[in-house]
Amino acid sequence: MNNNVKYLNPKADLTFKLVFGEHADLMMSLLNALLPLNPNEQITHLEYITPEMVPENPAKKNSVVDVRCYDQTGRQFIVEMQMEWNESFKKRVVLNASKAVVRQLKKNEDFKLVHPVYSLNFINDVGFDAGPDEFYHDYAIVNVEHTDRIIEGLRFVFIELPKFKPKTIAEKKMAVLWLRFLTEISEQTEEAPAELLENTEISKALSIVEKSAFSDKQLYAYEQFWDAVYVEKALIEGGYDKGRAEGRAEGILETARKMKRKGIPIDLIIETTGLTEKEITSL
Repeated sequence: MNNNVKYLNPKADLTFKLVFGEHADLMMSLLNALLPLNPNEQITHLEYITPEMVPENPAKKNSVVDVRCYDQTGRQFIVEMQMEWNESFKKRVVLNASKAVVRQLKKNEDFKLVHPVYSLNFINDVGFDAGPDEFYHDYAIVNVEHTDRIIEGLRFVFIELPKFKPKTIAEKKMAVLWLRFLTEISEQTEEAPAELLENTEISKALSIVEKSAFSDKQLYAYEQFWDAVYVEKALIEGGYDKGRAEGRAEGILETARKMKRKGIPIDLIIETTGLTEKEITSL
């Protein structure tokens, strides 16, 4: 990694969890800014939940980052960062949120004890068939004919980060600042924008993702995360998900070639593609 790098990308597993999984004040600020909560529903206290549910799709296990917590009223929040879009992602989000509802009750307990679950999902990709400026997608259980009638209990928000433009929600200052933090800060950032540094919460988040605060072991894990994301992206681009067997085979070979060119260790290529060492060295 370049020694001149000042910040690490907050979307990676390590950095995202350090910012939002260890600092309840920052997570609370993020949720209040980006969830569709009324003024009298704002979160004032948070506690973290040890993740009990792991991603159901093994092919995407490295590209999903999540943090779970609950507030002073018992509402649960699942916050995820999805690096690469795939069609099964929405189904997995619904499944995990539904599990969070079901697991709140023990046998014979009253249904009144069930608290709402909110699923906030950041997508570092374009995954919805919507307009170029439509990046915020809010889903609720609604009456088809009277959409103002909502069954409370499950709420899903998807945010496509590549589509975000600050001017689109200028009236929501903290929402803009948090989304700018997630979209503008990376290894290429030489100096953070003044508007971010001037805000107490965003400034704190920036200090957490400064490269100088990380150990060599943490930096290695950070780089491994991005290697894994690259591998999954290559698998998709190489046609791994195509239905025809010959398409899958060629896609896997092309993936292995790309990984070799990038200098990814051969044992990781073997684990990812299922090819033998001999097959890989012959490419």
